[in-house]
Amino acid sequence: MDINIDVTNITIETDRLLLRPWKEADLNDFYEYASVDGVGEMAGWKHHDSIEISKKILKSFISQKNVFAIVYKENNKAIGSIGIHKSWANDDEAFKNLKAKEIGYVLAKEYWGKGLMPETVNAVINLCFDKFKLDALTICHFNTNRQSKRVIEKCGFKFVKHSKYYAEQLQLTFADMQYILINE
Repeated sequence: MDINIDVTNITIETDRLLLRPWKEADLNDFYEYASVDGVGEMAGWKHHDSIEISKKILKSFISQKNVFAIVYKENNKAIGSIGIHKSWANDDEAFKNLKAKEIGYVLAKEYWGKGLMPETVNAVINLCFDKFKLDALTICHFNTNRQSKRVIEKCGFKFVKHSKYYAEQLQLTFADMQYILINE
């Protein structure tokens, strides 16, 4: 069962990060990481080839109110995003009665391998279970994305099934792995 989540007035602080709503002033930081070849492609979207594309997507993040900017406290720079979206479980017979959302994330390439994404995902798990009282969270990764697989496993998600995901921007179909974390 899908519910609306609005992160407009929410800020989460972790040891190294601030998760906060996106602002128009974040445009240059967003374009800087989203324009790097390979960053978006790991999540099914083409890296941005103009700042105008970043501007359009940033406006959608702000208006949809369900995506946090991941800000590195050391330099106060937006280095990624994490969104709380409609879940595949909402349409799955086994899970459709659960209040569930899906987490999706991306991180600037220069920050990969530093443990920042598990820190981010765990903070959003706590928010979703404690504040929004969700029954479950889901998450997915392409079979080839080993970094996301490690994050997902570190955060306690359990594998449910293989699926196919058509990435419209890339015009490619990926083998996808779907996971769930039940709020105990």
